[in-house]
This record gives sequence, structure tokens and C-alpha cells, in this order.
Amino acid sequence: MESPVDPEQSYDECGCAPSAQERRALWPTLSRRGALGLGAFGLVALGAVATPFVSNAWAVDYPSWDDVQKAKKSESAKAAEVSRIEGLISGLQSEVARTQALAEQAADEFYDAQQAYFDAAQRAETLQEQADEQAQKAVDAANKAGQVASQLYRSGGDDASLELFFAGSAASADDLLARLGTMDKLISRNQSVYAEAVTARDSAQSLSDQAKVARDERDRLQQVAEQKMVASQQAADAAQAALDAQQANLATLEAQLAALKDSTAKTISEYKEGVEARRKAKAEAERKAKEEAERKAREAAEKGGSSGGSSGGKGGSTTSSGWARPSSGWRTSGYGPRTVQCGNSYCSSGFHYGVDLAAGCGAGIYAAHSGTVVYAGYNGGYGNYIKIDHGNGIGTGYGHIRNGGIYVRYGQTVKAGQLIAAEGNTGNSFGCHCHFETYVNGSPVNPITFMAKRGISV
Repeated sequence: MESPVDPEQSYDECGCAPSAQERRALWPTLSRRGALGLGAFGLVALGAVATPFVSNAWAVDYPSWDDVQKAKKSESAKAAEVSRIEGLISGLQSEVARTQALAEQAADEFYDAQQAYFDAAQRAETLQEQADEQAQKAVDAANKAGQVASQLYRSGGDDASLELFFAGSAASADDLLARLGTMDKLISRNQSVYAEAVTARDSAQSLSDQAKVARDERDRLQQVAEQKMVASQQAADAAQAALDAQQANLATLEAQLAALKDSTAKTISEYKEGVEARRKAKAEAERKAKEEAERKAREAAEKGGSSGGSSGGKGGSTTSSGWARPSSGWRTSGYGPRTVQCGNSYCSSGFHYGVDLAAGCGAGIYAAHSGTVVYAGYNGGYGNYIKIDHGNGIGTGYGHIRNGGIYVRYGQTVKAGQLIAAEGNTGNSFGCHCHFETYVNGSPVNPITFMAKRGISV
């Protein structure tokens, strides 16, 4: 329960309605004489600390082909090398599973912390808007009271009692009594207006106090979210390092194991050459896949999006402001409160902190402005997610990127309109699209108005 608000203290802290001194000046007594002497007055308008993830590097001494060649000369040495390689293969698989599980856990924690922070920021903003509204009501009511006081002063004057005393006829007396009756009504009305101003002032102060508490909580949760983001990125990097180690070494280890177990005349060099041939083929396939994805993204950008929703446009095209449309897609969902939708395993949020732009699965996602990638990886309900810091407290976020569709890395510098990802359906998503967010000092703001100020329609 809120504690009673002291009027003097309220005015000092809020400045949103008459002070006690102004109250006495405005309405010192209920006497008609005091009311007649009033003039118009002006009014002054109103961390839980997350521990960063530290990966346990899978640092091992892998056998060379020379080691395998030597081991084949002795049954005991060969058996030992077989056991060693089988252990390394198992270790690589275990390390990938371990780090991926930790990365997923850290990403979910980041998402939860981020959403808690966004919710707190929204609550603080709403409370402050309500406080400002009540403060303005107090200003309006107090100014109205001042106008009534001025009217009393102009219609009455200090000679009212003399005029009553020297009234020479019933007609003039009736006229004066009528004037005094009107003053009584004005006095009663001014009491009501003043009470309205005080009530609004007290409400504004209470809401301001609540908004301050909400801002403090928002700031605490922001720190938690930022720490969770760092921990999640570190966990994702560790998982990727483990996967890279597996991909870089698994084929060789399996070939070495096969060579050790092979009793035919096939040479070590043949196994070695086979590994190199598979490596080159895989690299070429990955290169072609990336080129094809980029080609499709460019084609989607040139088409200008798909049907449905509103505000389709050419993704990646940069305006004179230095900002670019992040997608060619049409807006299928806006910013703000929305009806909760539920799927098989999750429900959408009741407040949408971004806009959804749908151009089709695999369509390009572009950096809205130049900046530095501060997050690139999985992020709970956002699925695969990229966050870019543009400097001066401005940031953007891109969610639901398809698996394998992140084309940038943590710490990379990007330019406005640069292709950074491909549209997907990961995380809490009901279809392929890009969930686009804009941040000011870490808090989400409406991307529609934010981008409009920069000459971009989303």
C-alpha cells in the first residue's frame, strides 16, 4: 500500500500542482471578503549478477598420419592408437553435445531476462505517461481555479461592502444581492476546482513515485539481460568451437581409425588423400549453398516482398539518412499490445516489441544501419537472432533467422543495407518472417515511428 503523500514534499519532488503556500493564497478561508481579494496566479507545470560462461576448451593432441603409420608396425601400438582415436572421437561428440546444451540453456536465460527487461521498461513508460497525464490535469485545474479567482476579483472589488451599505433602493439592493449570489456560486465552484487540482497533483506524485521504482527495476533487469547476453554469446561461441573442432578432426580421425583396422594393402597416403578430397568437396558445397542463398535473398529484395499485410518495400535499399529497410517483406504484425496466439508448444506474447516483416523463407535480412554485431546466435523465443549496436544508444534486433542463415559474427562491423541473415521460422514463430526491433538506450521502441523518422517505411 502506498504511504500518504505529504503536500509540501509532493510539490518539492513533483512540481505538478499548487504547493501548500499557493493553496493558502488561492483559498485562505471561505469568507467572501477573502475571495474578492484574490488575483490570478500562475502554476509551474507540473541485479542478480549473471556469471559469464567460461568454456572448457577441448584441447587435445591429435595423432598425425606418421603416428598412424608407426602404430601399424606393432599390434600393441596399433591397439593403443585405436583406443586413443576412439576416445578422441567420443570426446569430440560429447563436447559438442555438452556445449550445445549449455548454449541452449544460456540462450533461453538470455531470452527470459531480455523479455523481463522489456516488460519492465514498458511498465515504467506507462506509469510515467499516466503521471504526466495527471500532472497536466493538475495544471489545468489549478489554472482554471486561477481564472475563477480573477473573475471574482474583477466582478467584486474592494468596494463591495460600501456599495451594499449605501444601497438606496430595493432595485439596487436586489442587484447587489444577485451579484453576491453569483460570487457564492463562483466560490463554491472554485473549491471544487481546487480539490480536483489537489487530487490530480497527489495522483501524479504517487504515479511518479511508482514510475521511479519501475525505472529502478528496469535498470536492474537491463544489467541482468546484458550479462545474460554476454554469457549466451560466450556459450554459443564455445559450442561453435566444439562443432568446428569436430568437423575439422572427425573425418581425419575416422580415416585414421579405418587405416589402423585395415589389413589390406591400401596405404596410409590413400586414406589421407581421401580425407582431403572430402574436405574440398564439402567446402565447395558450402560455398555454392551460400552463394545460392545470397542470390535468392537478392531476388527477394528486387521483387519487393510478398503479398499480405502492409508496407512492403525493397530490402537493403539505403536512404539519404544512412538507414535501410531490413527486409523486403510486408508488415504482418505491428508494435504494441496484441491478441495472444497459441501453437502446439508455445503462445505468443501479449505485447509485441517489434514488427514482423514477411518476404518468404530464405529471403534476405539486411542491417538497418551501420554498426557492430553484439550478438549473433540462438536466443530462446527469438530463435536465431542478431543484435547490432549502432552507437549513441541506438540498436536493432533481427529474430527468427533460419538455421544456418546467420551471415555475420559477433564483433563484426556491418554497413547499412548489408545482407546479414536469411529469413526463417526458428524460435516462437508461426511462419517464416523477420522480427525486427529498434532500441533506444537498450529499451525497445516502436520501429514504425523510429524508422519513419529516418525515411524508412516498415
